[in-house]
Amino acid sequence: MDLFAKCYAPSLVDEFREKGIYPYFHALETRQGPEVIMEGKRRIMLGSNNYLGLTSCPEVVEAGIRALEQFGTGCSGSRFLNGTLTMHLELEAELAKFLRKEAVMTFSTGFQSNLGIISALVGRNDYMILDRENHASIYDGTRLSYGKMLRYRHNDMDDLERCLQQVPETAGALIITDGVFSMGGDIADLPSIVKLARQYGARVMVDDAHGLGTLGEGGRGTASYFHLENEVDVYMGTFSKSLASLGGYMAAEARVVDYVRHNSRPFIFSASIPPASCATALAALRHLEAHPELPQKLSDLSDHFRSALKSRGLVIRESKTPIVPIFTYQPERTMRIAHDLYESGVYVNTVLPPAAPADGCMLRTSLMATHNEALLDEAADVIQKVLGEAHE
Repeated sequence: MDLFAKCYAPSLVDEFREKGIYPYFHALETRQGPEVIMEGKRRIMLGSNNYLGLTSCPEVVEAGIRALEQFGTGCSGSRFLNGTLTMHLELEAELAKFLRKEAVMTFSTGFQSNLGIISALVGRNDYMILDRENHASIYDGTRLSYGKMLRYRHNDMDDLERCLQQVPETAGALIITDGVFSMGGDIADLPSIVKLARQYGARVMVDDAHGLGTLGEGGRGTASYFHLENEVDVYMGTFSKSLASLGGYMAAEARVVDYVRHNSRPFIFSASIPPASCATALAALRHLEAHPELPQKLSDLSDHFRSALKSRGLVIRESKTPIVPIFTYQPERTMRIAHDLYESGVYVNTVLPPAAPADGCMLRTSLMATHNEALLDEAADVIQKVLGEAHE
């Protein structure tokens, strides 16, 4: 059998392209901002993870330009050999201080961070216990490890305890959860997770990719939001969202970070974060520290947008994050609505299986601190109109 036969088989992608409702790979022609030009037209951007709006911040952009001039375009090697810049060390030290952890190590991407952390920490006789709605990178990280994976129903603490009861006393256990779930925008029940971890002798790792910059004191994330910074053993995060760059990180005790640094194959055998990306992440972190009011501004705008949608008769999930999902349930209906929104000037993310259940498809909207209420009201009007027409 030809290995490529699967590539030529009829697919849903082909079907949706033929129907003109394929929703992916729309091309941006401007910077990521509250309003963008995509494929020649103005669109209100409700599909970006640029939560603090810092991708266009002048001091962040300037930091990247200066790094290009000083260090060139790349490091052309791993951190072990010739890929460590003084700036990498500076970023790690400042981020560790911000997160109130002993140490930080950086990875080339957020996805790679989960691959590298989990595969290094979890051995053959260890257990990983995962929320079913965790990010795909966490699941791929478990595949790289030699440990055993157990899953619990989303935010179901009774089911988590059932999993913990299956772990032998002689085995290590790592509970891994998103802090803010990337599709639904809800927050992990971290107080209960920590309590169960203590009870059963497990460690806790939080993927805070969507929590950093959006929750907690000054944007310090989910653990800070619950005042549990000393109870979470490992933070993982990314620079590609609130910190307006590219890369990822692990924050933990210094000894644990040092172990991962010397045992993580995705870290050891990858080129380091390019100079411009490192510099922009560091500049964005400093900007956040200098403007601790930004997460609250983002939260206020998120509350306003939720109220605007509810006042127009839309049913949404309550939360305190800038991710506001609108459930559309069926795949084709979801794609048609996303297409009509796009044509009406509002860009949203289309969430289909495997990122959502087959009957739980959604339009994922996400806000930026640089949005304003008038723009969000305009978007809500468009969403109301398009969804109303979809019901007719």
